Amino acid sequence: MSFELSLALRYLIAKRSNQFIAFISVISVLGITLGATVLITVLSVMNGFEKEIRVRILGATSHAKIESRRGIEDWQGLVSRVRKEKQITGAAPFVRGEGMISFQNRTKGVLVRGVIPDLEDTVTRFSSHMVAGQMKNLRSGRFGIVIGEEMAMALGVNLGDMVTLVTPDTSFSPLGTLPRLKRFEVVGIFKLGMFEYDSSLALLHLDDAEKLYRKNRADGVHLKIEDILDAPRVVADLQSRMHSGYRFTDWTHEHVNYFKAVKTEKRVMFILLILVVAVAVFNIISTMVMIVAEKETDIAILRTLGAQPRSIMMAFMILGMLIGSIGVFFGVMGGIGLSLQIDSIVAWVEQTFRISFFPADVYYISDLPSDLHWEDVIKVASISFILTILATIYPAFKATQLQPAEILRND
Repeated sequence: MSFELSLALRYLIAKRSNQFIAFISVISVLGITLGATVLITVLSVMNGFEKEIRVRILGATSHAKIESRRGIEDWQGLVSRVRKEKQITGAAPFVRGEGMISFQNRTKGVLVRGVIPDLEDTVTRFSSHMVAGQMKNLRSGRFGIVIGEEMAMALGVNLGDMVTLVTPDTSFSPLGTLPRLKRFEVVGIFKLGMFEYDSSLALLHLDDAEKLYRKNRADGVHLKIEDILDAPRVVADLQSRMHSGYRFTDWTHEHVNYFKAVKTEKRVMFILLILVVAVAVFNIISTMVMIVAEKETDIAILRTLGAQPRSIMMAFMILGMLIGSIGVFFGVMGGIGLSLQIDSIVAWVEQTFRISFFPADVYYISDLPSDLHWEDVIKVASISFILTILATIYPAFKATQLQPAEILRND
């Protein structure tokens, strides 16, 4: 063991004559521990939010879509063609529209999507999120409707109830111009876990939607791509080889503002919380300065016995790094543990105190997901340790500036 490390360890475990120094040392360690724990946990939660919302959004929409201003009359041919592409695992036509859905005295705005259940299952996840009924209950000519759980609760409807769907299109009658409306039977209720979709989206069979909105063609085709991160390249390749009248978009463009906002928020939170760690690291400077003042007689004796200033400086830098490393270690361990259990902890707090941190009608999701990325852990640990090293330089340098003869004469 080197002289510098041996001296640093001796000072680390030595009993302090000044209890205030020991107290400040503990505060320094706790500050770094708390800062690193919170930073890792917050980054994991933001990763979890991004991942969970991406999964839920793509579960209700698709990885990419093809549209045309005049609609796609031969959607069967287009679906058959794109399904031959190696990277595309699913394709399904859709018709979209808007309207009002009413039941008894309750009315709610609704976004309507006409689909073919068997094909829709290849691009979205509605079938795996049904809480009542089934997607296959949507049959051509039956005029069934599948709605979200939040909408069903708002309207007070259950399976088998008849609801009225009113569209912006108008019909002419002896009484004048009337809105176009049609009665539908509720044949399914889904719960994606996103209030935006669960409260405002309704699914019809494609043929029924075409009749309701007086269309004889699909508005577009949804696509599912084998690797969602490869969606931009696949879409660009398709666009270069297909009819120029088609408009291609992928999920990265359709929701680009949201995901950019999440990344920006993550960067801002990282900077703010690193500042918290930096403040805690400054306590190490205070601690080290006081330790140097307490040990100035020892330093003078060591210098008299031949210890080089460089060795003294290195010993105190190692001492500061050891103090900081303890905080970083426990901070990383605490951050990992809290990140892996944060959802259970929040659920317990909400259930025990009957509170809701994330109301479903305010936030996209109502739970607290966490996705621990090891690169975030390494980044936090590395930056915290580097800040600790920087914090030791001034006190360690100050230890080399002491005058041994003057100190020993005063003692």
